[in-house]
Amino acid sequence: MSTKHTIAVLVNDQPGVLQRVSGLFGRRGFNIESITVGQSEEVGLSRMVIVTTGDETTLEQVEKQLYKLIDVIKVINLSSKPMVARELALIKVKAEPSARPEIMGVVETFRASVVDIGSANMMVQVVGDTVKIDAMIELLKPYGIQELSRTGVTAMIRGNA
Repeated sequence: MSTKHTIAVLVNDQPGVLQRVSGLFGRRGFNIESITVGQSEEVGLSRMVIVTTGDETTLEQVEKQLYKLIDVIKVINLSSKPMVARELALIKVKAEPSARPEIMGVVETFRASVVDIGSANMMVQVVGDTVKIDAMIELLKPYGIQELSRTGVTAMIRGNA
């Protein structure tokens, strides 16, 4: 059965590492739904958080293949443990003055915030798990989404793990 997996890959901060990691997924026919890369807690190392879909066997194979890449230090299957996952989205929505109170109701319900207001639109920032972001987008669609930008998922294992 194909399920969604979130994995963290600790890599040397070197040019070309992202290309080699994403290329490995492509060669295996594994789609990357989301990928975020940034500094880690250790100088010289970056953390990639990758969301992908596949069965357990395929995921195991990808993990083994990742370890064969020279710049990969550690691979962690985050979805096999309790984790915190977050994403950020900026949503520019049509907002004539008459529609703004309704839109503000949606914004407040999702504990989102308005980060820009134009004469005929508003830009909303929302942070949360993917389900929350998807739900907010669905509720704003009827007003007319003009532009949408999502960061992709970043995640960590909960507690002391």
